[in-house]
Amino acid sequence: MNIVFLGPPGAGKGTMAERVADETGLAHVSTGDIFRDNIRHETELGRKVKELIDRGQLVPDSITIELVQDRLHEADVQLGWILDGFPRTRPQAEALSEFARVDLVILLNISDEEVIRRLSGRRVHPESGRTYHVEFNPPAKEGHDDVTGEPLIRRDDDDEESIRTRLSVYKEQTEPVIAYYRKHKLIVDVDASGTIDEVQTKIHSLLKE
Repeated sequence: MNIVFLGPPGAGKGTMAERVADETGLAHVSTGDIFRDNIRHETELGRKVKELIDRGQLVPDSITIELVQDRLHEADVQLGWILDGFPRTRPQAEALSEFARVDLVILLNISDEEVIRRLSGRRVHPESGRTYHVEFNPPAKEGHDDVTGEPLIRRDDDDEESIRTRLSVYKEQTEPVIAYYRKHKLIVDVDASGTIDEVQTKIHSLLKE
């Protein structure tokens, strides 16, 4: 089975994708991880991505699509995958349909105020992308990554003004993606306003059906 997770920033896409991947054995494919891996290994695409990020520019669809397409040809995804962070735009969704089959799109829904509450308390391990929350998902040792023990950071764009800007961008970019998948009758809506365990239980029940 091939699944796409959609939802606003802070809806829990990465956390849920990781948990469902562990539960089902599907490969968790995160665009953030793909970017970091290509940058770390200094691939040609990785160098292009790093140059764009260093200049504060967005990575264009063409590069993101190429990175995801390469990733979906690797051996570990052949039994199925969960996409987290892609597609973000209608052109990305249309491109994905040309080189991969999507069986289900899970749309995680939360209010704007809940997004702000979640993201303002988020803490990140910059090297791996592992994410915690001071209230909902705290690390074992405050301010430190559970795996490496290294310090966690608060992202510069996790202040309220930046979050509201990101929400506006999300709605502008992703509503056409949602409309695209609704048209193809692939979307299932999930209320993601509960705890991590509660949302995982909802998704587990959905997948059993």
